Amino acid sequence: MPGYKLAIDGPAGSGKSTISSLIAKKLGWTHIDTGAMYRAVTLLAIEKGINLNDEASYRFLESTYIHYDLDKIFIDNRDVTEAIRSESVTNNVSLVASMPYVRKQLVDLQQKAAKNGNIVMDGRDIGTVVLPHADLKIFLTANVEERAKRRYKENVKKGKEAQISKVIEDIVIRDQKDSTRKESPLKKASDAIELDTTYLTIEQVVNKIIELTDKKESNHGV
Repeated sequence: MPGYKLAIDGPAGSGKSTISSLIAKKLGWTHIDTGAMYRAVTLLAIEKGINLNDEASYRFLESTYIHYDLDKIFIDNRDVTEAIRSESVTNNVSLVASMPYVRKQLVDLQQKAAKNGNIVMDGRDIGTVVLPHADLKIFLTANVEERAKRRYKENVKKGKEAQISKVIEDIVIRDQKDSTRKESPLKKASDAIELDTTYLTIEQVVNKIIELTDKKESNHGV
């Protein structure tokens, strides 16, 4: 795989997508948000009215093109960047992402997308499954309260009202689902560097990861 591969994993609300996007912009690299891809599948499944628990019902993926381009997610040629953030998608994405067939289809897509060029890819199984040979693996964490606070602020900005206690509850449930699913559970790769972002600004995290990337590049002569 020519080019530098940076894998960023972490639980819901750890800041993966925001941080990955900023790193990609600063370095002029390509950012791929795999969580958005799972959300796109969830949106389409809901729109099609399939039984979300029935793995065989996701065969529509064989004739669907899901891709991530310039921080926007598309189903075929439809921009669904906003639509995938709906409450119904958020509530069902863990279930959809636990389907082995769905994961296989999307992991194939993600690996193909990362084949060429310098890539920043974020998700929950990038360092362990999608890009196990990434040049640098980062695992972002933050305490539940801080992650809930960030998610709450995002919701308020988008005009969605939700009590902070409900956001905390949702994140705890999401963590449990993501880390205990059979297929590619959320876990830190053995060779990943863990960064606790609880008391760091976004800019501090971005700068720290770029510093680690530079160090790796000079060590490996990439």
